[in-house]
Amino acid sequence: MERSSGKRRYDETLLAVVIILIAIGLVMLYSTSSYNGEVKFHDPFYYLKKQGFATFVGFLGMVIVSRVDYHRWAVLAIPGYLTAIALSVAVMFFGDEYNGSKRWLSLGPVSFQPSEFAKVAVILFLAWSVTKYAKKMDKFRTLVLAMLPVLPIAALVGASNLSTAIIILGIAVVLIFVASPKYSQFIWMGSAAVAFMAVFLAMESYRLERIAIWRNPEQYEKGYQTLQGLYAIGSGGLFGRGLGNSVQKLGFLPEAQNDMIFSIICEELGLVGAGIIILLFFLLIWRFFVIATKAPDLLGALIASGAMAHMMIQVILNIAVVTNSIPNTGITLPFISYGGTSVLFLLLEMGLVLSVSGLIE
Repeated sequence: MERSSGKRRYDETLLAVVIILIAIGLVMLYSTSSYNGEVKFHDPFYYLKKQGFATFVGFLGMVIVSRVDYHRWAVLAIPGYLTAIALSVAVMFFGDEYNGSKRWLSLGPVSFQPSEFAKVAVILFLAWSVTKYAKKMDKFRTLVLAMLPVLPIAALVGASNLSTAIIILGIAVVLIFVASPKYSQFIWMGSAAVAFMAVFLAMESYRLERIAIWRNPEQYEKGYQTLQGLYAIGSGGLFGRGLGNSVQKLGFLPEAQNDMIFSIICEELGLVGAGIIILLFFLLIWRFFVIATKAPDLLGALIASGAMAHMMIQVILNIAVVTNSIPNTGITLPFISYGGTSVLFLLLEMGLVLSVSGLIE
């Protein structure tokens, strides 16, 4: 992308898709959460106001981050990595527990998920560290050394949030894969990842229970949410019941505004509406790929590749869970599911990618 008169010219397509997804997310969040907001808090706008505020702060952060040369953010790679570890440890000891998992830290009236910060921290840290090892990435020992710092974060996060640990490991593998000239070495890395997953599945009984629920949701009380989500998808048909006309969100599908919001999208907007949203995500991932291939240097390429891996893995996991293609993992749909921490750090991540696009000749 060309620059004129010394001014940066950002990837307009990426920015436009992000804004469209944010707008769709806020509309669908209000449609999905207004009933719950009225019942629980006597305010149908309760969830929308909180999400809207986080989105506003995140958008401002995205603008600020995008205007700074991404090379300057590299100095925060190590502090960000150490902060992610410290916050993950703090969650284990001081975290707030919801639905049997400790994932939130509270600072006065504000609560947030450190795992969302960890995703961005890992992208920046690995982009910086892999750049340092760039000339030695053909050696298996170097791949291991590059991967090792990610394991403590993945382990700490995975103790209470396996799905986010999977995303973090996935981001790491993609970044190292992009920088490595040899592909055969990833067979060993894949084997190690499978072993890592097996250990974490065995550590907590509720994870094995989720596999059983996934196979036969109708036989378990905890399979109720999955079944209601599938009912919502099936009842939407081709064009849906219409925006705001979902039946499943009226108390039948628990916490519909969170991980299962895609099922309400299918119910209200049908296969066509859901397909358009998937297409928008595909377009977003494609722009990450274009920016990565045209980036001025390896650091920029790795930042864009990390964002691409993050978005791709998280969208696939969320939709796979909602359609019961994989066991329930508790992963949100980027920009659309309710979650202030998620949308805030996603927008900061978009700012980093826009910063890379602004320096493309």
